[in-house]
Amino acid sequence: GARSCPDTSAGLTEEQKEFQKVALDFASKEMAPHMAEWDEKEIFPVETMRKAAQLGFGGIYVKPDVGGSGLSRLDTSIIFEALSTGCTSTTAYMSIHNMCVWMIDTFGNEEQRRRFCPSLCSMEKFASYCLTEPGSGSDAASLLTSAQRKGDTYVLNGSKAFISGGGDTDIYVVMCRTGGPGPKGISCLVLEKGTPGLSFGKKEKKVGWNSQPTRAVIFEDCVVPVGNRLGTEGQGFSIAMKGLNGGRINIASCSLGAAHASVLLAQEHLTVRKQFGEPLANNQYLQFRLAEMATRLVAARLMVRNAARALQDGREDAAVLCSMAKLFATDECFAVCNQALQMHGGYGYLKDYAVQQFVRDIRVHQILEGTNEVMRMIVARNLLQG
Repeated sequence: GARSCPDTSAGLTEEQKEFQKVALDFASKEMAPHMAEWDEKEIFPVETMRKAAQLGFGGIYVKPDVGGSGLSRLDTSIIFEALSTGCTSTTAYMSIHNMCVWMIDTFGNEEQRRRFCPSLCSMEKFASYCLTEPGSGSDAASLLTSAQRKGDTYVLNGSKAFISGGGDTDIYVVMCRTGGPGPKGISCLVLEKGTPGLSFGKKEKKVGWNSQPTRAVIFEDCVVPVGNRLGTEGQGFSIAMKGLNGGRINIASCSLGAAHASVLLAQEHLTVRKQFGEPLANNQYLQFRLAEMATRLVAARLMVRNAARALQDGREDAAVLCSMAKLFATDECFAVCNQALQMHGGYGYLKDYAVQQFVRDIRVHQILEGTNEVMRMIVARNLLQG
């Protein structure tokens, strides 16, 4: 029937349908009932995330020998889309955590993998990704946080801005300058909470994403063992960008979940709400808007899943497809959620109704993991390079 039109399980394998169902059940039982409270009281739902980790969602695309689930990028997208229907903000933090664990799993040596990954996959410990600085957002390669080599340690100085989980998390994956200017001078260090000289700014007050704390992360003469460097000196920017390819798919997937939930809320409201003596669903203008919303959602999902497959297969065009998918899905899904709010009329602007929270939570998806302006730059550069 019409209601199954944006069928999220169409074309998936039986195994994918199974863990999609597990994630949807978890979202509806463990997340959705608490979504408004987590937002209003700014609760970081640590125990709920640990329950999700018991289902394998703490290291979804991390290798099984260190506690990961060993699933594909497409599997990961399906899971984050499903979880996001229950609370987009919390799922978005989990997606960043997963990206950090993947970076340690992929670029760390055996000792680092075994030291860090198991407790992160179980979400006994939580991770934060530290790239953005007060003076370098989109221009990430110009970052200033410096790590001076002293014997078998680095001395880290600088600060990071807008760090998801900052202050409440245990492991910080930090991009810092060990060499000259530009991308080739950047390395990647893993810092543990409690390192002397590591401190945090005030908790930011945000429009959405309130179930995850955001703070500046400050380094003042932090001594970090050379054994905590991922990869070689100068490899950091490459590691950061490879992490973000997956991060872009993940955040786009979170947008899909929010948009899907919003379409369902709009369908229900149009059916129940009466004006001018009949249900809103009888109004052809609103029918057409709903049809457009569902079409945009399905198109965005196809793009995201296509990019996830390309990334999994290591295709040459994967990075640009990830950028296209992130750009398209986050723009379109925000428009879908916003239109769903409009369909609710005045009710849509009340915090008793979930649709406004989806709008607030996914607005930032057009900004982070690379702004959508940067996504356009990446795509244009790819199209025009001779």
